[in-house]
Amino acid sequence: MSEQYGKVSERLSDNIQRLKSIFSDAPDLVYRSIESPHADETMLVYFEGLIDMNSINNDVLRPLIESLSMTEGSLPISVGKIETESDMEQIEKLLLDGKSVLFLSGSTEAYILDTSGWPQRSIADPSIETSILGSHQGFVETGSQNIALIRRYIPNRELKIKQVKAGARCPVNLSIMYLQDVAAPEVLQELVQRIEGLDIDCIVNTGELIELIEDSAFSPFPQLLVTERADSAASHILQGRYVVIVDRSPSVLVGPVSFVSFFQSVDDYSMRWIYASFIRLLRFFAFFVALFLPSIYISFITFNYEVIPLQLILSVAESRERVPFHPLLEAFIMEVTLEMMREAGIRLPAPIGQTVGLVGGIIIGQTAVQAGIVSNIMVIVVASTAIASFIVPNYDMGTAIRFLRFPMMLIAFLYGFVGIVCGGMLLVSHLTSLTSLGVSYGTPLAPIRFTDLKDTFVRFPLWLMRTRPAGSHPKQLRRQGNNKPGGGNSS
Repeated sequence: MSEQYGKVSERLSDNIQRLKSIFSDAPDLVYRSIESPHADETMLVYFEGLIDMNSINNDVLRPLIESLSMTEGSLPISVGKIETESDMEQIEKLLLDGKSVLFLSGSTEAYILDTSGWPQRSIADPSIETSILGSHQGFVETGSQNIALIRRYIPNRELKIKQVKAGARCPVNLSIMYLQDVAAPEVLQELVQRIEGLDIDCIVNTGELIELIEDSAFSPFPQLLVTERADSAASHILQGRYVVIVDRSPSVLVGPVSFVSFFQSVDDYSMRWIYASFIRLLRFFAFFVALFLPSIYISFITFNYEVIPLQLILSVAESRERVPFHPLLEAFIMEVTLEMMREAGIRLPAPIGQTVGLVGGIIIGQTAVQAGIVSNIMVIVVASTAIASFIVPNYDMGTAIRFLRFPMMLIAFLYGFVGIVCGGMLLVSHLTSLTSLGVSYGTPLAPIRFTDLKDTFVRFPLWLMRTRPAGSHPKQLRRQGNNKPGGGNSS
């Protein structure tokens, strides 16, 4: 392959022949000969579908054809950016990146014209991270548009962008955005080092990048946060974190983050702090319900039934009278059925998926009880667990909870309530041992940071949150002055 590369030749036919050898079986590569009575022989090369045809026709072809003279160093075209390149290997990469290449007969340099214009969708509402009072601008698959969305929220000269490429076969542009006077430089160094150390053909989406650079690949808990909201990404940057934009992906990753970050939502800062604190507490309660409720049911029915009130245990016994299965198997049947319905609802078209989730859940639950496969209490437990898992605002954390529910059920079957307590302690120990880009995952609880507790289980009023989270090691802790209710500054 290296023999095909070289420098741009003065003979136009040699350059075209070399490109045809490099891009064999590429019918979408267009070779456009431009004829002008007062100009030298010229050839415009571009990939159809990766360029803006309006720009090609109006800004390149028409001026070239109408020009009376065309000499090296003077091009009568009006595209935004024009560069020169003499290396054929670089020209190959630029063509694949959506650029147009203009070859002039007798010139040893080709002109690179920025006429990129591949298909792209317009900005729309985020599909997963919905918001009631927040912005309705979600990221798209074009990296430059995503950068512009964040710049609208942070029009400040300290907002910097570090460009990194990853992927040997199909390089992808990664843009690391941060505030230079706030973000910790050692975190940037660690992040860039991990990305540049990757040896991979291609990175298609943000999820692949996260799996390759996160600290603990075998942990069920996400250590980098994924968001599709521009306002959420801007908020994280203002707190001293880094945002990585992966070109061709409609979501960005944020780091370093803590466990608590996955329970925070943009709506928390759009509503009154009292309501936001109540919702935040509700999310953490839902986390414990989604993770431990089926296990507690199995433990109480199998080992610790003496702690259940007499009236309730009689009701449970009556409900389980016709059920032939052990509580563990009963719970597994319902949980697996629930997961299958959830996946079916996601994969099917939206109107059908909602119908399958709602009608399927009602019909299967009622039929299973009538057939004596599960008890009424089990249906209530599974339904409560499903609702609780939906309250967690981050999809990755919700998936981790759904996965961990099954080993916790097995531990409850083997060791009862003592096993649940030991399993919970193991989870806490594991969470405190994790790191996110080298920063403690358990902060501000482990290690304890009292100033950061203002935005964890509850959200204090904004005028009391004067500092940034210290867990991300920002260079500038101060976020605001001594503001007070009603406006004004007490200092």
